[in-house]
Amino acid sequence: MPQRHVPERTCVGCRTTRPKRELVRVVRTPEGAVELDPTGKRSGRGAYLCRNMECLEKAVRGKGLERALRHPVEAEVLERVRAALQEVTW
Repeated sequence: MPQRHVPERTCVGCRTTRPKRELVRVVRTPEGAVELDPTGKRSGRGAYLCRNMECLEKAVRGKGLERALRHPVEAEVLERVRAALQEVTW
């Protein structure tokens, strides 16, 4: 029986490639709002992060999140993403 394909994505913080289900998606919606996408299915431009705060901080410091979303991310939006990321469980 052939193995099933597992989609992989790269974390914009640590640049590690992992299965998509192990990462959290941050999305820039067509309206321009930046928010966490726990389902991974919302429409818009997405960026993936590991489920830890260190990767989020690296992505913010290195501007990787802004580059991936092709949109500036305001401080208040980052605080909402930080709070939501803390609530996300495995």
